[in-house]
Amino acid sequence: MKIEAGVSAMFFGKKKKEPSAVQYNKEGKKPVIRASICTGEKTAGFKDRKTGQIEELMLITGKKDLERFMKLYGVEAEEIETVW
Repeated sequence: MKIEAGVSAMFFGKKKKEPSAVQYNKEGKKPVIRASICTGEKTAGFKDRKTGQIEELMLITGKKDLERFMKLYGVEAEEIETVW
């Protein structure tokens, strides 16, 4: 039986460490979730307070993705605004 390299790494590879919190400009940017009205797709990122431009950083497919975003960027749930 032949095992492909990617499959064996999935079972026997080292567990990846979660990176520590990434800093962002809290005065200049606000954490947001951009949600599509049509498809329901959600992306997490930061909105520039001056220009309103949103920098999308990761796709949110469920609660675990949102928790990972909050942990990665040191954001609390109360700080996140949902934009449609």
